[in-house]
This record gives sequence, C-alpha cells and structure tokens, in this order.
Amino acid sequence: MGVLIEKKNGYDVISEDEKVLMEDYARAYIDFMNAAKTERECVDECILLAEAKGFRPYEAGMKLEPGDKVYYNNRGKNIDLAVIGRKPLSDGANIAAAHTDSPRLDLKPNPLYEDTELAYLKTHYYGGVKKYQWVTIPLELHGVIVKADGSKLQVKFGEGDEPKFVITDLLPHLGRRQAEKPMAEAIPAENLNLLIGSVPVTDPEAKARYKQHVMELLNEKYGIVEEDLLSAELETVPAFDAVEIGFDRSLIGAYGHDDRVCAFAEFKALLDMEDVPEKTAVCIFADKEEVGSQGVTGMRSEAFEHFMNDLCKSQGVDVYDCFRNSFCLSADVTAALDPIYAEVFEKYNDARINHGIGIFKYSGARGKSGASDASAETVGYVRRLFNENGVLWQLTEMGKIDEGGGGTVALYMANRNIETIDAGVPVLSMHAPFEVVSKLDCYMTYKGCKAVFEAK
Repeated sequence: MGVLIEKKNGYDVISEDEKVLMEDYARAYIDFMNAAKTERECVDECILLAEAKGFRPYEAGMKLEPGDKVYYNNRGKNIDLAVIGRKPLSDGANIAAAHTDSPRLDLKPNPLYEDTELAYLKTHYYGGVKKYQWVTIPLELHGVIVKADGSKLQVKFGEGDEPKFVITDLLPHLGRRQAEKPMAEAIPAENLNLLIGSVPVTDPEAKARYKQHVMELLNEKYGIVEEDLLSAELETVPAFDAVEIGFDRSLIGAYGHDDRVCAFAEFKALLDMEDVPEKTAVCIFADKEEVGSQGVTGMRSEAFEHFMNDLCKSQGVDVYDCFRNSFCLSADVTAALDPIYAEVFEKYNDARINHGIGIFKYSGARGKSGASDASAETVGYVRRLFNENGVLWQLTEMGKIDEGGGGTVALYMANRNIETIDAGVPVLSMHAPFEVVSKLDCYMTYKGCKAVFEAK
C-alpha cells in the first residue's frame, strides 16, 4: 500500500537543534531586510557580504578554476553570482533565480509641486498594489539622483531619525461617498502624492514659496536643484523595520518579502557552501519582475546569457549546451492560505504557514495562461532532492482557479531551455507594504536552495 499524503506542520517535525539554526537564519534575514529596501540596495548589500566570503568581480576572459567565486554586477540593479564547479559547464549549472524589486511608489518625472500652501511629490505606482494600503503610513524615499555634471548621489530620505513622508487620506466625517466606491477606486492613483512640507520661504514675493523652501533645504544638504529630479530614480518605500510577529515570535513582518525572502535564501545558501560544488552554482538577483521582467536588468534581458556565455567560453563550452543540461529553481514566493479570506483559497492545494517551502508546479492565471508548467520528471527530481536533504516542502497553487493568479521569472528561464520549477516561501498579505512570513518556511527555503546548489 502506498504512502498517503499527509500535510504536517513543521513544528511537529523539526528538531530542537534545527530550531536554533532557524532562529540564527531569521536574525540574519532580518538584518538583510533592514539594510536593503530597494533592488539597488539589495545589490549593494549582496556585494558587501559576498566579497567578505571571497567573491570577486567577474572580468571577461579571466581564468577560472573549480571553487572560484565571482559576481557580475549589471548596472547596480541586477547581480549574478557563481561558484565554479568541478564538472564542466557542458554538464549544466545549478541555478536559483529570485527578484529583488517589490511593489512601491516611484516618483513621477516632474514630481515637485505645491497646492494650498502645502508641498508635495507626485508618484506613479509600480507593480500590483492595493492603493488604499499606501495612505496614512510613514514613508521614505530611497534611490539615486544623477546631477547635471553626471555625478550620482545615493540617497535615503527619511531613514533612521530623519523626518518621514506621508500620503494623506480623507477623514471619515467627509468620506461617505468615498466609502461607497469600490475598493480599487476609493484612492485614485493621482491622489498618491507625498506630503513633504508646509513652510514657505521668507520672501513674500517669491513664486511657489513652499516648493522653493523644500528645494532650498535639499540644495543646502545635498547640493541638488529641481532639474536634478528629472534624472532621479527615487522609490517610495515604507518606513518600517523588519520585526518578529506573534507572542511566539514565529513570524517575520516586513516590507518586500516578495521576493527578497527568496533572494536572501538562495544568496545565503551560496555563501554557506563549504565544499566545491560538482556543478557550477549560480545565484540571480533579478530586477523588474513586478512589471513583467522587461528591460536591461530584468530576467528577459540578455545580460544573463552574456554572463553565462563568458563563463562557458572560458571552458570552450557552448552556452546553449550548458542551458540544455541546467536546472533552475525559480525562487519566488507563493500565497499562504489565509483563513480570514478562505473563500478565495483552495484548502486542499494551497500552501500553509509552517509547512515548509512551497513548490509551485505551474504559475499563470485561470487556464494556466502565461504559465511555466514543470514536467512530472522535474517535480519528481525536486521532491527526491528535498526529501534526501531534510527539506520540508509542500506542493501548492495560488488560490481558486478563477480568482486570479500570478507569474514569476520561471517562464523566462524555461524559454532558455533550462529545466525550471517555482518554489518559495508562502506569504500572508502579499504585495502589501507590510507582509508576513514564517521563520520555519524561510529556513526551509534556504535549505532547499542549498540542496539545489549542492546537487550532483
């Protein structure tokens, strides 16, 4: 008689020793999240930690030996890291790919204005957001400003004890008609404007006195003028630190779990490899996934091929032979079953908190539209790999079929003829400014990525 499928809570399975390792891992992850709230900051933090572990920048034509550790920084927003394996790249590579961009509010090209003696910055939302979630919470501005002379200024307006920003909302006393609107329409996108000041310049004859006062403060501190905002890339992110959630401290709340929780898991797994891998291990921090993966730093870009082709050329290998024999874990989050909203979930197939890494055979929407659908052989391979390495896992979907769906970078890896499957951490309140994950699921995702990198 075959083994019946039984969903087990991870706390009924893991040992006390593993709980200690899980807590250590959670602390490292929280530190990473507090240091990196944008894709640029993720790349910077990645390089800092990787170089401390012996990684060095990859240069075309450099001689590489098994065990060598290199990284390719693609324009400061996407990074690929590799540990060269014992086997030639013609045998393929073991790849884990995650993305580090998250839903947010970007500044418009001409953001600064004043109205009724208040100064504002206009924004344009990025990715799938519920607009009402971004009002009346403290916000920061992170990014870069490129000045007229070409110099680049990296800024984190509002970090630490600096003043924050906010998007105001209508008071309930005057909000009757707003409350009658559908949720998606209650906060128009054009109302997502950051309140940034209320004091005018002292000259009563000056034009735009409130806007001008803001620019005087920015010029005094950072040496920028309003035109510099035209060539700025500033992202509005929540002013929240990552924190433990619950009396039992079993959960982590933070902005950007999607998908930095998986990016950190694959990255930490690569850093923690003690032995030279049999196959070359590759870790990817991709950009632009939340808006379709387009652009020079997205997973559709040829930048990944460029890096892998260079590695292959150093061994006299055709990159397409490498791809054909490679495996990729598309490390992306999935939705955790939330009993408060049980009507949209499929309880027999959706991921549960504390049940381990969620393996997502196919993504897409409704009739698997836009899906990367892994084969039975690929699911079987991952199942065996995780079982052999003590990784708690669950096979999952994302809600009831006609309720929606989602996508990852998996199809762009599969389109390169790389055997690919999605797997990652189940998330509560996905795409909200403050998401929740389980420490146990985070740790099991790390173990899963490590098993992939060390596979023969």
